[in-house]
Amino acid sequence: MPKFECASCDATFSLPQQVLDRYPGWAPQQCRGCRDEARAGGSGAHDKARAGATRRYRGATLVEENLTVAEVLAKYTEGPTDGVFTDGSAHPNPGAGGWGAVYVVDGQVIDQRHGDEAHTTNNRMELTALIAGYDLVPHGTPATVYTDSKLCVDTITKWAKGWAARGWQRKGGEIANLDLVKLLYALAQARPELRLEWIAAHSGSRWNEYADSLSTAFRREQL
Repeated sequence: MPKFECASCDATFSLPQQVLDRYPGWAPQQCRGCRDEARAGGSGAHDKARAGATRRYRGATLVEENLTVAEVLAKYTEGPTDGVFTDGSAHPNPGAGGWGAVYVVDGQVIDQRHGDEAHTTNNRMELTALIAGYDLVPHGTPATVYTDSKLCVDTITKWAKGWAARGWQRKGGEIANLDLVKLLYALAQARPELRLEWIAAHSGSRWNEYADSLSTAFRREQL
């Protein structure tokens, strides 16, 4: 079943394809727990469960370790050794957030950027990281741009073309983070030599963990 990332709690959730087929162009923004809680108008168990710096991936709890980049390099060795790796985070979500992007060739850092905002969302930081990541690669140089946000990948590779053709409208309602979506889509269209690809979060991939470290740098005294 197609998977999505909840804009409220960052959980990965699924919907049957037959449900999606009823609403062409619709992309669910929240998991059922967050949606039900929002309708109830409360901040109950579901909200409390996401108060810590943990994420869910395919049923497993993934703990963000908040390591420095040096600690990441010392701990992790696996995963792709070439490409751009990006990540974004917000704690709580929404709340203070950060983003990071690193361009790596043959296991060596060519360039990197990171930043933060006082009040934002996880998805805005993921999109911001991707925009910065695209700019790290010299024009005309083929590369893969990695993000652990399936929502961002699907937004740019599956849905944005149709939204743009309809004047940036979608049948399911407003497009979240439209300013960043439009900018990233324009970059993707202008840079066909760059391929956007999903990578699993916190799965031991060295440079994905490094990008995560950049995105959480604002929470530490040391990069």
